[in-house]
Formats: sequence, structure tokens, C-alpha cells
Amino acid sequence: MSGWVFRRPARAAAAVAAASLVASPVLAQANAVGINAAIRNKVEIRGAATKKVRPAVLRERVILNDEVRTGAASQLQILLLDRTTFTVGANARVAVDRFVYDPRSNSRSTGVSVTKGAFRFMSGRTLGRPSGPVSVRTPVATIGIRGTIFEGVVGEEAIRIAEREAAVGRKVKAKEDEASLIVLRGPGPRAQGDVRPGAIDVTVGDHMVTLNGPGLALYAPRRGAPPIGPFRISPAGLLALQSLLRTTAEPGGGGKESHGTRNALLGIAGAAAVVTGAAILGGKKKRRPPQQPTGNQSPN
Repeated sequence: MSGWVFRRPARAAAAVAAASLVASPVLAQANAVGINAAIRNKVEIRGAATKKVRPAVLRERVILNDEVRTGAASQLQILLLDRTTFTVGANARVAVDRFVYDPRSNSRSTGVSVTKGAFRFMSGRTLGRPSGPVSVRTPVATIGIRGTIFEGVVGEEAIRIAEREAAVGRKVKAKEDEASLIVLRGPGPRAQGDVRPGAIDVTVGDHMVTLNGPGLALYAPRRGAPPIGPFRISPAGLLALQSLLRTTAEPGGGGKESHGTRNALLGIAGAAAVVTGAAILGGKKKRRPPQQPTGNQSPN
């Protein structure tokens, strides 16, 4: 297998890692899966390895399992190597904990965990429509993505928005650290991402609900409770969710993909590796020509 493969640590795969590693020396520092493409206000990164918290830096590499922490009225836009865009909204806690992208076989597998706050996922437009699972997990739901755009929020804001929806109301018992509201946006006529008609499959406990039309929503109030939906979210509810996701980038970091952002992403691509298992292990390293990630569209 070739391309970029980054996974959670696994003891059983350590021996395989030593045998299969092919890396540029530049990548030995970390498992980079993308870059910070846009930053607004207070955004911090808690390193998975060091456990230290540092301010996020524009065009800095996004590292597997590092946790993004945003403050009030703050956002971070992440651009992954496959040109997928993940926007982290206000008061959020998010980590990319699985990332596989192989441009040669045109396959990918991505996993993102959201424990708090608002987020937006926009599939990258890529050549040949890559295969493989892409999912986002919240404390109560797993969202399987089929080439589309969706938004969500976890926590107090999810409860606040959902309680004002006619399909939910105030009588539903919810937990502030678990409640999840998910809304399918879908590709529109001006979409910059993957414009295939898409859908998401939301699994909550033993229930799976498919959202296959723009504006359809699902609400999971707590563990053990059945999900509510699909229902069509109100304009007021959609506006409240989007207000948590508006991104105004620092100079040079937002809007269309800047030359600096593109060059930073390609720099990571040039240091790409095949990594299976816990870490980059010792051994002889072989050089190989850098590869450019597929896709030719910029994030919104």
C-alpha cells in the first residue's frame, strides 16, 4: 500500500510498522494530516504526545490525535491532505483520530471526534471519487458520510437550538455533555467541495437514520435515548447553528486557498509516508518522489 496512512496507536501492528515504513526524513517529527488554513480569535492545540497546550498557528501542520480547543467567537478551518475542509466552531473540542489517504489507489478513510461545540464537514472535490469510509463521532452519534456537506453541534448549544424546533420542544430530557444536533446541508449550485448528491447515515445506539435531503436534521439528546428525526430544521435554527461556524480568517489564511496555504499543504505531501501501527520506528528510510494530493478546489 502507498500514500498516507495515519492511525491510532495499535500494539499488534508495531511489528508491521517496522517492516512497511517508507518515509522522508522530514516526516519523522510527527504524523501530519493537513494544515490550519484559517484562524479566528482564540484557538489552542493540545498535543497528543506532549499534553501541552499551545496557540494554533496559521499554516501549521495538523497532527493526528492533537485536540483543537476553540474559545467563544473563535473558529479554526482545517484543510486535510485530500482537500477535505473541516471547520471547528466556537467553544469546541475536536481531534482527527484516523486518517488514511492513498492517491495511487484513490482511497481514503477519515475519522474525526467532536466532544463539544460546532463543526462543519465538507468533502473535498477529488478526481475519480475516492472510496473508503469517512466518519465523524460525537458522544452519542456516529455520522457516516457519503460525499456531502453537513454541520453539527454538541453540548449546550445543541440543546438550545433543538428545544426551539417544533419537532423537539422543551420536554425532551437531554445531557449537556452528550446532546448532538446534526444537519445535512448538501452540495448546492455554488459548492466548492464534492458536488455529488450526498447523504449521511447517523447511528445512535441501535438506531440508524439517513439524512438525504438538504435541511434535514437529527437530534440525539443523550445516551440511551432514541434519536429525534429526520425533521426539517427551521430557518431560525439553521441561522443559530451557522452563527457558531462563521469564519473570518487572519490575513492570508481564509477565503480562497492562498499560495502560502497551498505550498504548506504540498510541503506535507512531499513528506508523505506509509505508517501502520503505533509510531515511526527506527530503521533505514527510503526516499521517494513527492506526490501532490488530488483535488483542485479551494475551501470555502
